[in-house]
Amino acid sequence: MNKAFVRESDGDDDDEALSPSLQLPAGTRNYITPAGYARLKDEREALVKRERPRLVDVVSWAASNGDRSENGDYIYGKRRLREIDRRIRFLSKRIDFAEVVDPLRQGDNDQVFFGACVTVVDSDGGENTYTIVGVDEVDVGRGRISWISPLARALIKARTGDCVRFQSPLGIREIEIIDVIYRTID
Repeated sequence: MNKAFVRESDGDDDDEALSPSLQLPAGTRNYITPAGYARLKDEREALVKRERPRLVDVVSWAASNGDRSENGDYIYGKRRLREIDRRIRFLSKRIDFAEVVDPLRQGDNDQVFFGACVTVVDSDGGENTYTIVGVDEVDVGRGRISWISPLARALIKARTGDCVRFQSPLGIREIEIIDVIYRTID
C-alpha cells in the first residue's frame, strides 16, 4: 500500500506511554512548586516559539526539493515535528491541570507537607535530606522526590522527631525525622 494512505500514530496516547513515575494516580491533582511550574511554561514556550518554527522552515525547504520519499531532511524533520507536538500537548495538559503550591506559605511548620525539605536519619545512622516536589520536578540526585513516592507518602503529616516506616526496594525501612523546613525551591 502507498505510504500516502497509511496513517501514522499522532501520539494522542501519550499519557499511556508515560513512565509510571510520571503518571498521576486517578483523581489526584498535579501539585507543583512555583519554580517547577515556571520551568514547564518556559519549556513549552521555547518549543512553540523557537524550536518548532525553525524545524517547520527546514521541513518546508526539504519538501520544496522534490521527491519526499527519499529525502532525509523531510522524513526526519516530520518525525521531529511530531515529537515536538506531542511534547507541547503533554506540557499543555500538565500546565492546565497544575495546582501551584508555594512551600513558603507553610511558614514555620514542623509537620511534613508538599514542598517540605525533610532531613532524616536511617537505622544505619545515615543522614539524608529530601524535598517533596511534584512528579514533573523529581531529581533524585538532588534529593527531590515525588509527593506520590512511597517515602514521601510515609513522611507526609509526620512531625520532627517522628519515626516512620515505608516499603523501599530493599524492604521495609524505618527512618527518623530530624528537621523539617520550608524554603524556596529553585
